Amino acid sequence: MIVEILPLALLGGVLGLDVVSFPQAMISRPLAAATITGAFMGEPLSGLLVGAALELIALETLPFGASRYPEWGSAAVVGGALFASHPAHPAGSMTLAVLCALATAWIGGWTMVKLRQQNARWAGARRSAIDAGARGSVIGLQLLGLTADLLRGALLTGIVLAVTRPFVDAALARWSVDAQLERAIVVAVAASVMAGAAWKIFHATSGARWFFLGGLGIGLGILVLR
Repeated sequence: MIVEILPLALLGGVLGLDVVSFPQAMISRPLAAATITGAFMGEPLSGLLVGAALELIALETLPFGASRYPEWGSAAVVGGALFASHPAHPAGSMTLAVLCALATAWIGGWTMVKLRQQNARWAGARRSAIDAGARGSVIGLQLLGLTADLLRGALLTGIVLAVTRPFVDAALARWSVDAQLERAIVVAVAASVMAGAAWKIFHATSGARWFFLGGLGIGLGILVLR
């Protein structure tokens, strides 16, 4: 089990690092992160499916400034790995994968706050060198923070997968709800969260609805022309 989880934990660390620290290339978004995880396990479509559901929920999150928000990079790895580990997509697999991912996102947000507090303590201990403009101290502090964030994401992903995989396997053996109905409920709930987020943006940002409709029209036009 450790051999299976270790590569996924490292992937969770890398994608968790992208959320804030580096490189912020949007690969930590659930749609990308879960698809990468699924491809890593030989099931890219499974990763894409659960990633799309998680992305609808994550659209409600606006990660601005120092506010506290869910950590979707590591969470999407957890959701993608749990769903891709059951390629037949039995009843309950998407529900449990999404729930575990949501729990991971919430815990991950808390760990990010704790890491920021630790970063502040590390910076305080080097205050005199930083004030003096010591290049080595500044670079060392940045590398320390990056490394700590990588380890945070990796440990979070590894621990959650180790705890949840046996639970998910046991729960699936007893799940009785129809698989298609279960997936439809998950998508409907995720879509309702997305709709609420879109409603807030449309009413809080001038011209947002027109930008959305314009982008939708361009996308549909490209799809038709192809």
